[in-house]
Amino acid sequence: MRRTSRCAARSSTPAQVFDPLSEELKKPYLTLFETASQLGYSDAQILKMQEYLKQAQDYCVGRFEGVSSEYDRRVSEDQKALKESGITAEERHALHCRIQDSRALKGQADVIAQNAIPVAYDNRQAKLELIQKWPIELKQIRASIADGTFQSRRWADVEDIGFREIEKDQKDDIKVDQEAIKDLKVSGLMPKEVEDEAVVGYVKRLAQKLAAISDLQVPLQITVLNSKEINAFAFPGGFVFLERGHLEAVDDESQLAGVISHEMSHVVARHGHKLMTKATIASIIYQVAQIAAVVLTGGVAGIGTYYAIQYGFWGLGLTLNLTLLGVSRDFEQQADQLGVQYAWKAGYDTSGFIRFFDKMATKEGYVNGVSWFRSHPPFYQRMVDSEREIMYLPKQATGILSTTEFAAMKQALSKVSVKADEESKKRPSLVAPEQSCPAPSKLLYEADKPIETICSTPQITFVKEPGK
Repeated sequence: MRRTSRCAARSSTPAQVFDPLSEELKKPYLTLFETASQLGYSDAQILKMQEYLKQAQDYCVGRFEGVSSEYDRRVSEDQKALKESGITAEERHALHCRIQDSRALKGQADVIAQNAIPVAYDNRQAKLELIQKWPIELKQIRASIADGTFQSRRWADVEDIGFREIEKDQKDDIKVDQEAIKDLKVSGLMPKEVEDEAVVGYVKRLAQKLAAISDLQVPLQITVLNSKEINAFAFPGGFVFLERGHLEAVDDESQLAGVISHEMSHVVARHGHKLMTKATIASIIYQVAQIAAVVLTGGVAGIGTYYAIQYGFWGLGLTLNLTLLGVSRDFEQQADQLGVQYAWKAGYDTSGFIRFFDKMATKEGYVNGVSWFRSHPPFYQRMVDSEREIMYLPKQATGILSTTEFAAMKQALSKVSVKADEESKKRPSLVAPEQSCPAPSKLLYEADKPIETICSTPQITFVKEPGK
């Protein structure tokens, strides 16, 4: 049924429209900002493509839900076989290995179905909306610049950055969140910190440079976590966390500056405080502990299990309830605006944050970046508001794109990453208690391939089953 609806959606969109429009959706947001006014697709054609994308997403999710169910069935069958009388030690070991492998494949199918596929199609819908609406938005932006009305927007007083007050009483958040972060560290529910001074020192110097020209009224305390996950998040009170995978993913200093400025803006606007209470802070710890317990007992914890399999820890950004971190559409848009302003004030290329978003959406693959998109949801209005703010800001001379210090950090980081990867291989897997099993199978999903390629036939790298 899903396959039929997917094909029907495409057949109702003529190839001369569908094919070029599909190609446009693969292009970066920044490219579409430049070309959307010349594309000329009708509202009816856009609507057809929206319908197709929705049906294609349902189909794609259904394929991997089916894969997940199949491996669930295999686990149940092998668990029943364990209860049969007279099985030999060798047969028992083979069953244990198969159960481990099926659980691993189920976890991977779940993360693709529940997170990677929706993120991929959210990005395509956002780009489609940009193609449809940006030409009108662009005319309105140019008109507001011409008549000066852009000066009446929220936080338009960019000449007073550092002397204005976005949200008062920022310092009131420090003590409560110091205690929450301490509890997370003591309980072992947060990845270890990167200790390499060349990496950490650089990140802290960059963060302090940005904090010094911002509206932040509390000390900025930035921590680099030694995890492969691509994410960054902020706690109230000036606490910002970057994960090693995030540093690996950025291409230049302006992208990193854009991300840090964005996270710092959540602190400036006290977004976390507006949604957090002492009770919800405690529930962060409880929530992560729950997932950790499931992983440690060899059960299936969905996306948490996937990251335990991949990286040897449960992804913090994936397990936290996003409302506890102040993640909402309004708050993300506010942090985008302030983040662009702070990057501009520090002299950076203001497109850094959008270009990083583009990279995550277009080049990096949706599984590796799923934690980033979960805590930084993609949608059209965010991209448009960021581009609008960039156009409203006073024109700067060529913004800083990158520095020699950034290059030195990346060189030092590569050594940290190699060491971390080697150590992760030596650690016993939290979800693979049975030793001497073949390497786990993996669902193949190449980062540089369109999402549709994994939906026609989800490819699996099979290993020879023990005893066969």
